Amino acid sequence: MQIEILDTTLREGEQTSGVSFSTSEKLNITRLVLCELNIPRIEIASARVSSGEFDSVSAVCDWASSTGNIGKIEILGFIDNGLSIEWVKSVGGRVINFLAKGSKKHCESQLGKTLEEHFADIEANVLRAIDAGLEVNIYLEDWSNGITKSPQYVYDLMDKLNVLPIKRYMLPDTLGILNPNQVYEYCKRMVARYPQAHFDFHAHNDYDLATANSFAAGLVGVKGLHCTINGLGERAGNAPLASVVAVVHDMLHKTTGVNETNINRVSHIVESFSGIVVPPNQPIVGEFVFTQCAGVHADGDNKNNLYYNDLLPERFGRERQYALGKMSGKANIRKNLESLGIELSDSDIKKVTQRVIELGDKKEIVTPDDLPYIVSDVLKHGTPTNKVRVINYALSLSQGLRPTATIKLEVNGVEYQQSAVGDGQYDAFVKAVKKIYKENLNRRFPMLTNYTVNIPPGGRTDALVQTNITWEHEGHIIKTRGLDADQIEAAIQATVKMLNIVENM
Repeated sequence: MQIEILDTTLREGEQTSGVSFSTSEKLNITRLVLCELNIPRIEIASARVSSGEFDSVSAVCDWASSTGNIGKIEILGFIDNGLSIEWVKSVGGRVINFLAKGSKKHCESQLGKTLEEHFADIEANVLRAIDAGLEVNIYLEDWSNGITKSPQYVYDLMDKLNVLPIKRYMLPDTLGILNPNQVYEYCKRMVARYPQAHFDFHAHNDYDLATANSFAAGLVGVKGLHCTINGLGERAGNAPLASVVAVVHDMLHKTTGVNETNINRVSHIVESFSGIVVPPNQPIVGEFVFTQCAGVHADGDNKNNLYYNDLLPERFGRERQYALGKMSGKANIRKNLESLGIELSDSDIKKVTQRVIELGDKKEIVTPDDLPYIVSDVLKHGTPTNKVRVINYALSLSQGLRPTATIKLEVNGVEYQQSAVGDGQYDAFVKAVKKIYKENLNRRFPMLTNYTVNIPPGGRTDALVQTNITWEHEGHIIKTRGLDADQIEAAIQATVKMLNIVENM
């Protein structure tokens, strides 16, 4: 049996505080969802929001029409005497998802209408949409409160709706109030009472139960599940696509047709577009979720994959990694050395492991690309070999003038001096170092790809500043950290660490 996935990143996801997708971003996300992930349905907007939304939705519908995907595009509409229908038709849409009131409280308090009056409005809009050539689905807004506190209202409404030409009935946990036991029981009642109806479940994550609730809904025969990429959505967000797809495949043992291999790549494109960072421990797509830290786990992986589960990273276009830090064991080190093509004796691996643990105790970042430097350091009797040192530097910042830097750098025992101007003091420093590498050493300087600054909690003005810099050099990713009360000095420390890693590669 197949579970039908609806992605609502462009509608619900855009209700995330601070998130607004441009026309180009909406087009690209639509292409990725439909063509790269192979998701059968995507909800892209709410009708009548703004003129800018009109243009974006029109562009998406034009693309979908030209590629044979228009039937997969859905737009939220309202019971508004046909205004939403006209809007959906004018942008080129073919499917409208009407928003009706799924609880007695919403119907009476928000609309000030009886069930009969509300249904009459729904019926008129549904029939009008059908006459306009639209396919109709319907949300029962606040259904979770309705089925909990006014179930007879829900049944009476469904009895009336069930005779209309509606393709799908969507059951939203609008306020994220249900737990899996409740979802199981209430969805089971709906499926049993209306066996011919196609029900979708739409989870919100206020109690961090959206994925579990989606599982419970799928368990009792709900035919569709709504998700957003990275769990984007209002308040605590919606059910995250990656997690729901994995749960459907591995725990419900049902199909979705979704291409798992591209989930991670699409997740991080949406992360970039939305500006909402994916937590590193987010299941499936987080940076750390396929990284073993404990040495005993790495050892177990060498012994018949004792610490593997069904969530193999290769399924999602990723690779398993072995972290280096205070919890590392010899197995972690060996795995990372193997990936670098380095072979060491057991005694040498023991020495390297001890050094990595010492660095981890000091909270130093240790990455696989640091290992050659550590190996070189340890195997030369534990004596550090700082081939690159800053002998002296001077930074100048004056109003109306660009910052300047003069630096004296020692590389392999030879001193070099250069000056440069930049857009900031650190930029000037880096440009002076680049001049040494280009003009004096005739070598390529690594490319800075990411720069972040963290201040420990507490908001003290005298707090230490931690600067993390990511570099790319000849296909290698190098991550270094500097720590100091001065941000520029912390950045310089990180830069010198990187240069020494490069010298020892």
